[in-house]
Amino acid sequence: MTHKLFWQDPYATSHQTVVSAVEGDQIELFSTIFFAFSGGQESDQGSIAGMPVIDACKEGTQIRYTLPTDHGLQVGQSVQINIDGNRRYRLMRLHFAAELVLELCYRELTGVTKIGAHIGQDKARIDFVWPQSLSPLLPALAEQANRIIAADLAIHTGFDDEANERRYWEIEGFSQVPCGGTHVRTTGEIGSIQLKRNNIGKGKERIEIRLCAP
Repeated sequence: MTHKLFWQDPYATSHQTVVSAVEGDQIELFSTIFFAFSGGQESDQGSIAGMPVIDACKEGTQIRYTLPTDHGLQVGQSVQINIDGNRRYRLMRLHFAAELVLELCYRELTGVTKIGAHIGQDKARIDFVWPQSLSPLLPALAEQANRIIAADLAIHTGFDDEANERRYWEIEGFSQVPCGGTHVRTTGEIGSIQLKRNNIGKGKERIEIRLCAP
């Protein structure tokens, strides 16, 4: 199992660790701060031992990193991880903004079904099965979300099943929500958000979420 320190300290941008497995251009680490794509949240960008990480892939409780083929790393070797901290912070803010919007949609739209999500550094999106335009809902939805954000509520995270690495977040007024991504400490860190609706096909709706400030 890769020890995932990005849950313990999602603000860390560098970490010293040890190579635990090597298979061609792929390696595994004893511990890591480098998030691998999961739950719609993009992987971090950065380096291991000064070499760019080409890909990060979650496999069960392990994370495999693809490096240049001539990386030369060996099991037991000490290496330093560095990630793009500004990008990680935007991903954290947009991730929780999307989670909040999703939970508000569940409250407002009885029977709505989420069919996809993606969190990048510039915007997040959530896709739904819904028979009509979500445009009329967006102003009230954005107002609710921004009110919760402005309240600067503490965001609590933890395990509901540590053996299987199933995690959750929780804020005042909401039940525990399953989620294994990285999160900011308080809603206020997100800053205000803007919502936009897109139609992605018959009976399908998309809400895009953007940050109003860098």
